[in-house]
Amino acid sequence: MNVLIIEDEELTARRLTSLLHDYDPSIRVLAQLPSVVQSIQWFETADEGMPDLIFLDIHLEDDLGFRLIEQLNLTTPIIFTTAYDEYALQAFKANSVDYLLKPIDADELAAAIDKFKKLRLGNTGSASNPDGLKPFTIDQRPSSYRDRFMVTVGPRLMSVPTSTIAYFYFENKATYLTTFPGQHYIIDYSLDKLGQLLDPNQFFRINRSFLVALSAIQSVYTYSGSKLKLDLLPESRQEIFVSIDRVTAFKEWLGR
Repeated sequence: MNVLIIEDEELTARRLTSLLHDYDPSIRVLAQLPSVVQSIQWFETADEGMPDLIFLDIHLEDDLGFRLIEQLNLTTPIIFTTAYDEYALQAFKANSVDYLLKPIDADELAAAIDKFKKLRLGNTGSASNPDGLKPFTIDQRPSSYRDRFMVTVGPRLMSVPTSTIAYFYFENKATYLTTFPGQHYIIDYSLDKLGQLLDPNQFFRINRSFLVALSAIQSVYTYSGSKLKLDLLPESRQEIFVSIDRVTAFKEWLGR
């Protein structure tokens, strides 16, 4: 497997190389590059083949790593590495396999590479996708998913389009939906049932009490180890965390 490391901290790049070789001595590091400019030059003149996987630091010496993706229109799978967690959501919406916080943990690195291998081996290659890696795109929504929900407002019935719903939550033995303008309505569905009615590419059950829309997630933060905390729009009255047992699936969902 050919790997490209784009990292402006020399010691970090060396440690990542060492961890990669500990994981698999056959991994070939094509280059270690510190900046967006040098990375673009490398891609334009590379004569040692293209990488199968890129490890990309978000804060480089001359710009954010996302600039490289934009400039080169990169489709190569990427594992982001950074000391900051405020870019997690943006990273997952890019061509991202995973997102590792520094200092990089050997077990987390191994899990990220295993995930990359499963994605690559689980799909058939083609001329436009020679690695066989499934593209990180959101599938079109089947017509069987709900486009709207009926709610009761006093004596009136009202239709709420699914596209305007930010999240659903369970509280005080009732299920509520919250719209992006911040309106809350009780609905006659359990979160389990809603999970069957909603497009799984657009909504995710993050814990026992919340089912959230992708477009409602403003930021993702690491919190107390591997736990993830979310900032939602509109803001929830309570802090929102992804259940530990759903973290891996949540990351995969964000990266589709």
